[in-house]
Amino acid sequence: QVQLVESGGGLVQTGGSLRLSCKSSVSVASADAMGWSRAAPGNQREYVAHMSRLGVTMYPDSVKSRFTISRDNNKDTVYLEMNDLKPEDTATYFCYFQLAGDNTYGQGTQVTIST
Repeated sequence: QVQLVESGGGLVQTGGSLRLSCKSSVSVASADAMGWSRAAPGNQREYVAHMSRLGVTMYPDSVKSRFTISRDNNKDTVYLEMNDLKPEDTATYFCYFQLAGDNTYGQGTQVTIST
């Protein structure tokens, strides 16, 4: 059973930066993919970063060039570097571990961007 623990969220001003971390209880190298999604009140959950086992990354247009996903296999940790943050980035951010088509999510970390 994979367990994921996110950290690094907080309150920052518009234009600021945050780095989120996701510690996995199992080897992140064993995942088909790792990634991050977010959910704001009243909105559907949307993915914001995805990294395949081979390291291929994908981002939606809304965060492309501002967010960067990375992985440290030695620490079994995935990161999300977020720059130039905007109020619309306010959400709970969830890490996910993908294996055989199923996603396991962590409990999330809150990110709030003030104007």
